[in-house]
Amino acid sequence: MQYKRTVLLAAAAVSALSLTACGGGGDMAAPSSSAAPAATTQATTTASMASGEFGSACASVPKDGPGSFAGMAKDPVATAASNNPALSTLVTAVKKAGLVDTLNTAKDITVFAPADSAFAKIPKADLDKVLADNATLTKVLTYHVVPKRLTPADLASGNFETLQKGMVKTSGSGTAYKVNDANVVCGNVQTANATVYIVDTVLMPS
Repeated sequence: MQYKRTVLLAAAAVSALSLTACGGGGDMAAPSSSAAPAATTQATTTASMASGEFGSACASVPKDGPGSFAGMAKDPVATAASNNPALSTLVTAVKKAGLVDTLNTAKDITVFAPADSAFAKIPKADLDKVLADNATLTKVLTYHVVPKRLTPADLASGNFETLQKGMVKTSGSGTAYKVNDANVVCGNVQTANATVYIVDTVLMPS
């Protein structure tokens, strides 16, 4: 009788230990399953931030290297622009005006950057005249800069003062926006200190 009772107690103990072990395994597995969605969410958020650019001209941006979206995000805006092949005329103008350091050291700005095709709309004689006149060139270039970062939502219907002290008017929705009469052809490009909207027309202060 005593032997039978001992066997029953031993069996009960083994059963209890087995249940505890199963319960412990379940508890250890739970963090792994909950961690996976968190990692997925983080990866999705990062991908969303990286793919925030929009516009037909974005297709011409290099896929990798300093001139890519990821590369430009690491550099201040004037340096980033110098690595983008579509902004070579703008970069030349910024250098002539002595604004490289001004733009690179500014904090949280928005730049409406005319593409090379925008400068090509200006008769060469007129463009050469502006490039040779530092005061006028500085006035025109600083008219393209707003001293705060603007999101696409901000551009939907806005009026913003520029570094030149003139105002630019923005409008649009989705992936179609205008700045005065210029169309945004590649927008929401991030650099280390600026948000850039590449436009198809040079903006002229009144």
